[in-house]
Amino acid sequence: MSRDRIPVSIITGFLGAGKSTLLNRLLKDPEMSDAAIIINEFGDVSIDHMLVESAGEGIIELAEGCLCCTVRGELVDTLAELMDGIQTGKLKPVKRVVIETTGLADPAPVMQSVMGNPVIAQNFVLNGMITVVDAVNGLSTLDNHEEAVKQAAVADRLVMTKRALADAATIAALTVRLEALNPRAIIEDGDKTNWSAAGLLDNGLYDVSSKNADVGRWLGEESGHDHDHEDDHAHGHHHHHGGHDHHHDVNRHDASIRSFSIIHDKPIEPMAIDMFVDLLRSAHGEKLLRMKAIVKLSDNPGRPLVLHGVQSIFHTPERLAAWPDPADQRTRMVLITKDLPEAFVKDLFAAFTGTPGIDRPDRQAMTDNPLAVSGLRF
Repeated sequence: MSRDRIPVSIITGFLGAGKSTLLNRLLKDPEMSDAAIIINEFGDVSIDHMLVESAGEGIIELAEGCLCCTVRGELVDTLAELMDGIQTGKLKPVKRVVIETTGLADPAPVMQSVMGNPVIAQNFVLNGMITVVDAVNGLSTLDNHEEAVKQAAVADRLVMTKRALADAATIAALTVRLEALNPRAIIEDGDKTNWSAAGLLDNGLYDVSSKNADVGRWLGEESGHDHDHEDDHAHGHHHHHGGHDHHHDVNRHDASIRSFSIIHDKPIEPMAIDMFVDLLRSAHGEKLLRMKAIVKLSDNPGRPLVLHGVQSIFHTPERLAAWPDPADQRTRMVLITKDLPEAFVKDLFAAFTGTPGIDRPDRQAMTDNPLAVSGLRF
């Protein structure tokens, strides 16, 4: 479709982390006057701005000019109504959508609302997940709530609020833990008041048709943390030590979460990548928290394929017109998994792409795995 899709950013975070405060500060940026805010909360609407006029069914226009509504039903329905209102002229056009989601939520279904429905995915594209973490209670929240761990693990950006109320040791311990859970996310200072909406909400590849699609930023490469390292323990090492100076049960939810990348130089057969992704999502969807990839395909190596999935739901794959960075035309995949070992995923990828597998001590265990499809040797 040639029509520009509207980038959607999701702000999540545990109850009381400061999502509404952040949103209200973002609204002060004139950039937000062309935005629609969807509050997917239970209870009271958390926008504290003066409401001006009703702009249609359940959608109000705020003093700043942006549209706002609270979701009581399905998020997909709300996005469809928003698009319909814009296309029929009942609502003013918007340049971005920000969804503030309830603090208790598993982030996956909210992301999947944007990616999984074909009609929604034609009109909207997921631009980034921003997770707000409270410096005072963040560590105990991560200890006690697996949803909070997932929210932190899948984020493109982490915003640490209430730093002024926390001591330096607590902030340091929380920072170490967040970096271990999500080495690719940028950690922002949530106490600042002059937010740039674009600076926080734009996370790279929201417009895959544009010439300046920022693949590196979208894959989280600028945050670094040695994720080009091929050593299997390179990305996992924090997970075991991250919280030893805090308290011992730090590993309960965190240890099962891994963030790693697969980098491949040669062009890949379209069917091979198809089968690899299909097998991962059908057999292990619930363990694949998020996957982002730019893939060099053998049928047209100059036009890379973009893949983006959350659990078993993937956005419709798209081909870019060209490599955004002509100097780097490697396949790069970033995966965030839960209870799905890095070595297993890499061996599976190697099996489909014909790269020689690395001999591992756990190879025998893998043949007992449901993914060891007949005819494939791991």
